[in-house]
Amino acid sequence: MSEELKQQQGQLPRYVALIPAAGVGARMGANSPKQYLTIAGKSILQHTVNAFLNFPGVAHTYVVVSEDDAFVDDYLLAADGMTVLRCGGATRRDSVRNGLAYLADKLDAQDWVLVHDAARPGLTSALLQKLIDQVGSHVVGGLLALPVADTVKRVINGKVETISRDGLWLAQTPQMFRYAMLCAALDQAEQVTDESSALELMGYAPLLVEGHACNLKVTLPADLLLAAQYLQRNK
Repeated sequence: MSEELKQQQGQLPRYVALIPAAGVGARMGANSPKQYLTIAGKSILQHTVNAFLNFPGVAHTYVVVSEDDAFVDDYLLAADGMTVLRCGGATRRDSVRNGLAYLADKLDAQDWVLVHDAARPGLTSALLQKLIDQVGSHVVGGLLALPVADTVKRVINGKVETISRDGLWLAQTPQMFRYAMLCAALDQAEQVTDESSALELMGYAPLLVEGHACNLKVTLPADLLLAAQYLQRNK
């Protein structure tokens, strides 16, 4: 029996994407949330969602926006493999947890949830496959990340010191964890900036899978041009 048939019969865990997109992107200084700014005629969010819609290994993509989001209908095309959830919260953690609550009757405990930043439009199928392959059946899960290459400085009370970059990584997304474990971790962590942090607080050690610079998070105006260059290159 093929792996695909086994998955259809519920014998293998499924993979779903969850994209929290309720943020306002204040640092971008734009008139709309940054995920709705456009690159090459498409919103950043559309590029982000397309990365999952074009990857057959992901069964469905869920986009979490705020209840009063006035942009999503105009900047994100409807698709059979995608559902928009208007249950976004005040923080990323809240939006992800609210989205997971919606999926309670749709996912099994061992299904994988890939949480991805709405403003990372450069995710590729190759990176997705690499993450899924390397995480495999890992007991916790894992995330894409980049090893720190530059010299790291820290300033405390005006004093500058150099920090060893050995073992330092920059977290990216997707961050991929089992549904039940992720729910439990977020229930116990009220203030975290990513899902891996919540698992770490429970004593787990997620797997770090080396990502790529193309998967940058658009945060500042200059990032738009860089993201556009990567998207053009990855066509």
